[in-house]
Amino acid sequence: MKHENVNAAPYDLNHPDPDTRLENLKACMKLVEEGKISEPPKGEYVNNHIHTTFSFSPYSPTCAVWMAYRAGLQTAGIMDHDSTAGAREFIEAGRIAKIATTIGVECRVDFSSTPLKGRAINNPDQKSIAYVALHGIPHTQIDRVQEFFAPYVRARHERNRLMVSRLNEIVRPLGLTLDYDEDILPISESARGGTVTERHILFALSQKLVNRYGKGESVVEVVRGKLGIEIPARILRLLLDAGNPYYEYDLLGVLKSDLVAAFYVEATDECPDVHEIASLSKQVGAILAYAYLGDVEESVTGDKKAQKFEDDYIEELFEVIKNIGFNAVTYMPTRNTLQQLRTVKSLCERHELFQISGEDINSPRQSFVCEALKNPEFHNLIDSTWALIGHEIAATEDLNKGMFSTRSIQSWPSLDERIQAFKAIGLTVSRH
Repeated sequence: MKHENVNAAPYDLNHPDPDTRLENLKACMKLVEEGKISEPPKGEYVNNHIHTTFSFSPYSPTCAVWMAYRAGLQTAGIMDHDSTAGAREFIEAGRIAKIATTIGVECRVDFSSTPLKGRAINNPDQKSIAYVALHGIPHTQIDRVQEFFAPYVRARHERNRLMVSRLNEIVRPLGLTLDYDEDILPISESARGGTVTERHILFALSQKLVNRYGKGESVVEVVRGKLGIEIPARILRLLLDAGNPYYEYDLLGVLKSDLVAAFYVEATDECPDVHEIASLSKQVGAILAYAYLGDVEESVTGDKKAQKFEDDYIEELFEVIKNIGFNAVTYMPTRNTLQQLRTVKSLCERHELFQISGEDINSPRQSFVCEALKNPEFHNLIDSTWALIGHEIAATEDLNKGMFSTRSIQSWPSLDERIQAFKAIGLTVSRH
């Protein structure tokens, strides 16, 4: 997958070869140094939840760093599904672009062994299953985390094949067939340790639909008439525009919103128990975060319908994750209301849970900048990001120096004190 506009990058940052991507980034930064590309304005913005082509995204790890740099971010965090295979490229790209980076991994876990069994938590497709994130993975533990997820990724491939078979039954009357090995794996980084998600499957279908029916009114008629999918007015305008440079991504959003339920196969073998992930997090010195979703209306990318999630039992949820051993909550998606954000922030403070900012980037229409960070109420998320960076630096040197290690908690019993101590580490090292 290649993004047609990599924000004025004169060299290919989505080249198939990672080394070539990094060399091209060096060339881009040389042009910045020479004044041939203007430096972006710097603000206080941070983002710790950027997907790359190692899960689903228009951006390679190198290109993602460039996009973050061009957006004026101070820091950027990689966050791929079940994979840390793009982490080292991301770290090196950050070094080249002189932007601080953090390393994370996102996964789905099973809450069936908790009081949340049977609830719609933060996963639109399946009850009892929730998305969580490991943030601040020490660089010495990148391979260990990748190895942990390897069997779950294999299970995911098997489930993906079943879903493709189901999807083919739906689209066969349209004269379309998807082949997992020929149509889907090639648009992923699976060969280099990346994962394949439902978005890859539907992106391949989007490409097939466009190739068969073209862009504009013809494909809209197929989606609405033959697939029976209602298209929101905002997205309809985009799909009627044959010159839309993000056409397949916009079409993907519509398909994901309405079609997934028709071919979805429940994830079981690929979702570790939540207690197992909590144990892994402690072993590798990472920060385990619950990914708050909240009740949503239409999502930014059009890939989620209005739906209720954890807001009705939010206080119970916080008690459960605190008892399991979660260290943090990651939030600040554009879809949340101010009241939702205030509620989550208040609950984090009450339960002494670290607050992490992350704008889930996986579409070219999304801004890397989270405008909500302009609100002084949420400036704590900037401090916490520098603390996250400080944690990653310290824990890479010695796991016992991490932010939630026994030694650090004894040194700074208050979470607020610890945040300031690790923020100082992050700022000091990053500025040198």
